[in-house]
Amino acid sequence: MSATKQAALVDRARGLAREVVKFGAVGGLGVLVNLGVFNLLRNTTDLQVGRANVIAITVAIVCNYIGFRYFTYRDRDKSGRKREMTLFLAFSVIGMVIETGILYAATYGGGWDSPLQNNVFKLIGIGVATLFRFWSYRTWVFRTLPAPAPTAVAAPRTVAAPEASAPARPVVSADR
Repeated sequence: MSATKQAALVDRARGLAREVVKFGAVGGLGVLVNLGVFNLLRNTTDLQVGRANVIAITVAIVCNYIGFRYFTYRDRDKSGRKREMTLFLAFSVIGMVIETGILYAATYGGGWDSPLQNNVFKLIGIGVATLFRFWSYRTWVFRTLPAPAPTAVAAPRTVAAPEASAPARPVVSADR
């Protein structure tokens, strides 16, 4: 592998690592919001686990969109905001189904309904849904701007030296 290919690969890996760290920071805040709202609803209301989860995820989705758009993916294409928001919501809802499905199956299918068990399965659901969201957001929602076309550097123009000409002769009129 040539040195330029290695350098490009290293730069790409660094860029992906920065993206993962930023995604993780925003996602970590989203997890805290998600868990906080979920546990608040579970401890202060009579909502069922599934409903409390959907409300908590919805609040976290709003927080995450703001963080992803203005922090993680602030350098990405901003031209199609309506398309971006539609795709973000669509993929977020799929993530919500993944997360809620895991929690629902554990709670109602497995009978694990204590607060600790709810939180453990909620975290498992968040983990699985996060993998899906990372892939879908970076691939479809917050698209990379196209690389600028390389500009050709024009060769410097050389100006030819004026040809040496014979000394000007006086114009002689034929009438003389």
